[in-house]
Order: sequence, then structure tokens, then C-alpha cells
Amino acid sequence: QVQLRESGPGLVKPSQTLSLNCTVSGGSITTDYYYWSWIRRPPGKELEWIGYIGYRSNTHSTPSLKSRTSISRDTSKNQFTLQLSSVTPEDTAVYYCARGWTTADYWGQGIQVTVSS
Repeated sequence: QVQLRESGPGLVKPSQTLSLNCTVSGGSITTDYYYWSWIRRPPGKELEWIGYIGYRSNTHSTPSLKSRTSISRDTSKNQFTLQLSSVTPEDTAVYYCARGWTTADYWGQGIQVTVSS
């Protein structure tokens, strides 16, 4: 059973960089053909797929967030990381990590991140 767990600060100040980690257990992030994604749900809005890092360490970000998004991984920790720079209150959301891109079979429980001064 693959399990994912998000971790990071729940409160970030405007203009700072949001940084979240996703620790994976029960499966390796280097396993062929899997993509490891970040998704968010702002209050009252739909899910937004932010980006992924693939099994070959290739990355992709949704165009609207591409200039502010960086996704990386640490294979020694079986962990991948989201960094979202220059945050504003509009980046307030529940952030999820998951296995898959636009369709995911395993999800973390989510972490609330609020952008506020």
C-alpha cells in the first residue's frame, strides 16, 4: 500500500516561498512510469493540478504557475518537494501530493497552507 504524507509550514507570509515535502512509503518514487504530483484546492474552488516530477526526474508545471513553481526530489528520503515562490493570499489552499498526473490513485491527506501577514 502506497502512502503519501505532506509536511511543511501551515502559514506563509506574502512574497515568501512556500515549501512543502511529500514523503512516500510503500513504493519508490523512481519506479518506472509513475508521476508524482502536487495539487491544491483553494477555498470554494476546484482542484488545481500544479505540477509533477516523473520517474526520470523530469518535471512539468501547469502554465499559469510555471514561473513560480519548482518541483524536486530526494531519492535517499523517497521524498519530493514543491516550492512556490512569491506567494499571495490567492495561494491559500489545501495542498495535496499524489501519485499520477490529472488522475491519481494514491493521495496524501492534504495540508492547509494559509498565506497571510
